[in-house]
Amino acid sequence: MTQEIEMESKNLLTKKEYIRLLHFFSVDDHNKTKQRNYYFETEDFQLKENGSALRIREKQNQWMLTLKQPYQDGLLETHHPLSKEQVDQWLQGNPCPAPTIDAQLKALGVERSALEYGGSLETERIEIPYKNTTVVLDFSRYNGLTDYELEVEANSLSLSQEVMEELLTSLEIKQKTTPNKIERFYQSLQSN
Repeated sequence: MTQEIEMESKNLLTKKEYIRLLHFFSVDDHNKTKQRNYYFETEDFQLKENGSALRIREKQNQWMLTLKQPYQDGLLETHHPLSKEQVDQWLQGNPCPAPTIDAQLKALGVERSALEYGGSLETERIEIPYKNTTVVLDFSRYNGLTDYELEVEANSLSLSQEVMEELLTSLEIKQKTTPNKIERFYQSLQSN
């Protein structure tokens, strides 16, 4: 089990804005990694009510269960590695134990057995070191939708916001309200 604090700023992009950023950073398809997120929630959205989210991320044949919870200016992420067999159990409605995450869930009043698989989101991601931050360009597909997103991850929220603002201003990209991926995923289910 590992835990980390995530400090990031996000902005949804149009396809043209995404392409503008690819050109600005001189990156192309060869820089992309693929990942798939599998989302879990209770029937009555108990995690969402607590500002939390639970996913399994598949990346390069590795699977990581992650619980995200609000923490100060960012998010506390609690991670637990899973085997392919354990992932299959989760996807089939039989979530196997993950002791540290189970403890965090219990503190939220959420039982592991109440979790249900909601679906998946696939992302093509490019990560670029930039001015003491990591700039992330994502192209995501889920429930028949696609979207583009810019994230700036840093050691402090103020630095991520500063670099985000600089990029948006210099590249003439409109600042947009940007729910996180799991929120966009569940919103897409409600609108279908």
